[in-house]
Amino acid sequence: MKKRLGLTMRARHIVQGYSFISIWIVGFFLFMAIPLFRSLMFSFQDLKIMSGGLEATQVGLKHYNNAFTVDTSFVPRLITSFTNIVIQVPLTLVFAMFSALLLNRKLLGRIAFRGIFFLPVIIASGAVLKKLMGQGATRLPIFDQVDLVGKLIDYVPGQILFPLLKMMDAITLIMWDSGVQILIFLAGLQSISTTLYEAAKCDGATPWESFWKVTFPMIVPMILVNTLFSIVSSFTKVDNSVMDYIQYIVFNKSDYGYASSLGWIYFVFIFLVIGAVFLMFRGASAEERR
Repeated sequence: MKKRLGLTMRARHIVQGYSFISIWIVGFFLFMAIPLFRSLMFSFQDLKIMSGGLEATQVGLKHYNNAFTVDTSFVPRLITSFTNIVIQVPLTLVFAMFSALLLNRKLLGRIAFRGIFFLPVIIASGAVLKKLMGQGATRLPIFDQVDLVGKLIDYVPGQILFPLLKMMDAITLIMWDSGVQILIFLAGLQSISTTLYEAAKCDGATPWESFWKVTFPMIVPMILVNTLFSIVSSFTKVDNSVMDYIQYIVFNKSDYGYASSLGWIYFVFIFLVIGAVFLMFRGASAEERR
């Protein structure tokens, strides 16, 4: 009887899960499946614009081979995108978690502060953000006003100085990009029962110990969600050099076949990065259960 009830509950959870994503699934097959399939076909073809439309010539893996052996711009841009993720995603998560912990406290005007942190997500996006970046609004003034590198290079090794300065230079953009992550962390913090903190306090736990023993383990799923969101956002935002390069090939060179192959290489690269993150969190969870 218990086994039948367990299966029924499991089936109910499965139905609920698919009901939440059913609209996305329908939208995917209606609006995205055909363009994705056509772009995959284009990646194996040379396309020329003719009076009657596009004329396709099969070239096999030529575009994929050229991306790694002929094109001198794509791979460096791919490496740069990955480097930016390694630097920006951890900083975004730390800043978002710290901000969410502060905004979750009972303080005067916290609703207004939450709105202020989320405002850049609405305003500074798309073409607006690209315009601001072109004007240097996302850079700290100290980088333009003072020769910071020249003054510090004699005292700090370049292997340490340049990554640190790159992190500092990304702080403004990280603050603008962390609105969604802050909201997700806030939702996770507010779902933690106060009885857990009361029990920890009765056991003599300090606020620091309560964070690592209660708060952090309870919001690990939110950390995974925010990590995936931050990775995808970093791969697709307006300052991403790979996205700019693909758009340049499409709109300036009209080489749709080669642009499609770069897009699919980029997709596989993103998929591998996300898969590595999943494996890392899964390994960490398995280690905790032991």
